[in-house]
Amino acid sequence: MTKKQKSYPEVGELVVCRVSNVVDFGAFVELEEYGQKEGLIHISELASGWIKHVKDHVQEDQKVVCKVLEVNPQKQQINLSLKDVNEHQKRQKIQEWKNEQKADRWLEFVAEKMDSDVETVNEEITNKVIDDYGGLMHAVFEDVALEGTTPLIEQGVKKEWAETFEEIAEENVEIPYVDITGYLELKSRNSNGVEKIKKSLKEGSKIEKDNAKIKISYVGAPYYRIRINATDYKTAEAILEEVSNRVLKKMEQQGGEGQFHRNIEEAE
Repeated sequence: MTKKQKSYPEVGELVVCRVSNVVDFGAFVELEEYGQKEGLIHISELASGWIKHVKDHVQEDQKVVCKVLEVNPQKQQINLSLKDVNEHQKRQKIQEWKNEQKADRWLEFVAEKMDSDVETVNEEITNKVIDDYGGLMHAVFEDVALEGTTPLIEQGVKKEWAETFEEIAEENVEIPYVDITGYLELKSRNSNGVEKIKKSLKEGSKIEKDNAKIKISYVGAPYYRIRINATDYKTAEAILEEVSNRVLKKMEQQGGEGQFHRNIEEAE
């Protein structure tokens, strides 16, 4: 269930807020992801240490990221903390919030394409997949942009809806890619050693991974560069290891020798 479908946030959750009113004992805020429900940051939760003026720490209309301390739906009361959120958490949460705003617009595009409305899109797609993605629709769009309709079809989304969702994902999602590099030191004392090295490198080049690019290039005897372009570092590292291991194994089978180095400086 998305945050917009939930009435109140959970204790411990990080939420994006807009400061609506600054008072002597703290600041009232509107929770952006929960229909502008009102929350309170008590002066003691603004920052560590003694606070003389609340306005030294927050201003009206300022966007802040807070941690939920207490929720009381009966009293319509939400108590929040600003001091319990570090800079890394703040940046990460703001980016997540911006991504979800984009996803909301993309859902509207899906609705328009299907000559429908967002409520129907939620019934046909969102409600069927959202739990598996921690409530983040942007992540669903990313997966569909990478893998096609499979993540949707597996969750029971009808083909027509899944294909429209895929079309919007491909048009709007920019997949972040990462690059990593490693080096192989390859040697063969055999008279046709160059050919053996070529065969070993070709063995590594045979590896194919969805949404990843593998490039092996010559640096200068006896070093060869492996460059991996993938959607995340974990995937890239795994591919780099697989490629290097396959090349080294082929070299060994042919009576040659080799070593993997993460940086060429350590090899030299």
